[in-house]
Amino acid sequence: MDMQEMQKEVDTYISQFKTGYFSPLANLARLTEEVGELAREINHTHGEKKKKSSEEENTIEAELGDNLFILICLANSLNIDLNKSFEDTMNKFNVRDKDRFERK
Repeated sequence: MDMQEMQKEVDTYISQFKTGYFSPLANLARLTEEVGELAREINHTHGEKKKKSSEEENTIEAELGDNLFILICLANSLNIDLNKSFEDTMNKFNVRDKDRFERK
């Protein structure tokens, strides 16, 4: 599934609810919360802070999916094409940062 299809699928899902998309500020707050949950999973898996036995099982993969969903919601609510956004970003890195890092 490409990004355009993902954006359409999220839009179809959100469109079934009267509320629709949350405001950009609310989506940003949700994204911040999800990034925190991702950080927690990464810390449990790759860091020094291991999970308590009473903590619910979760995965980095699941948290990345949650972050992607909220990011798509934010983009959709602002009518941003994430394919174009990504292409613009990659162009920026390939031009601006082409000599920034040592190549293999």
